[in-house]
Amino acid sequence: MWWGVFDPRLLIDIFFAFGLGVLLFSRVNEPRTLWLLRGYLFLVSLAWFIQRLGRLPLTSKLVDALVLACSLSLAILWQGELRRLMELLGTGRLAALIGNPQNEFLANESTVAQLTEAAGKLSQSRRGALVVVDMGSDLRPEDFLYPGIPIDAQLSSELLMNLFASDTPLHDGAVLIKGNRIISAGVILPLSRQVVSRYGTRHLAALGITERFDRCICVVVSEESGTLSLANQGRLERPITSSRLGDLLKELIGGGLISTPSLKGSANNPKPSPTNKETNSLPRPSLNSTTKEPPN
Repeated sequence: MWWGVFDPRLLIDIFFAFGLGVLLFSRVNEPRTLWLLRGYLFLVSLAWFIQRLGRLPLTSKLVDALVLACSLSLAILWQGELRRLMELLGTGRLAALIGNPQNEFLANESTVAQLTEAAGKLSQSRRGALVVVDMGSDLRPEDFLYPGIPIDAQLSSELLMNLFASDTPLHDGAVLIKGNRIISAGVILPLSRQVVSRYGTRHLAALGITERFDRCICVVVSEESGTLSLANQGRLERPITSSRLGDLLKELIGGGLISTPSLKGSANNPKPSPTNKETNSLPRPSLNSTTKEPPN
């Protein structure tokens, strides 16, 4: 009797649709994007109910046309996110897609301390640097224009300083960090498609990799001015001090650490932010700087 009233395929359909919706909502953090996604899913649900429960051919056609128009609009608006989704599905990186980072991506307090200290010293000496921290995107050699030279060494501020020394062949590329280890150096990153004339090559590379993979961040040190920047989800916060960088790193990769060791580089940034912009939290960009910097 029960099987004659309820179609088991309908229950399975609703279950999978609900699971997909939960996955989508868990991956969205920005309020405006969340509102768009809610509206789109409401239209899709409305079209499904009209087609299944009602005999309204004209209304069904109109709703289908509206869903199609919204789908095309969202495909244009979210082309970067859709491209990243296809890349993760194509390479089988389901853990990065679901958002369950493996142990190799887990950082601790030492990671934040070493990276902040090195960034402060590099900023003081005006040595250009670009550091990519993989927090679960599972970055692979095919994700870069050039995968760089394998290092596979314990992270330390001294090693980072040596890798970005101006007389070494690896200083122009990026350093890739996973967890507490330096994986490779001299990595060439894809550039961002954003047209921002005042950003140099390092800043555009930081924006480019964080646009494609939302579970990685980039620390940038400008070679011209020593300015510190942090890129996250295709957005850049700059300029920031070493202490502000440490706070952001603790928030993003440190798992909400409460205590941190004393950092020698906490006051070494030669160009601190003159405004209260440092109180803003990522991922909102900080684009009010009017100083033009030549390409790094």
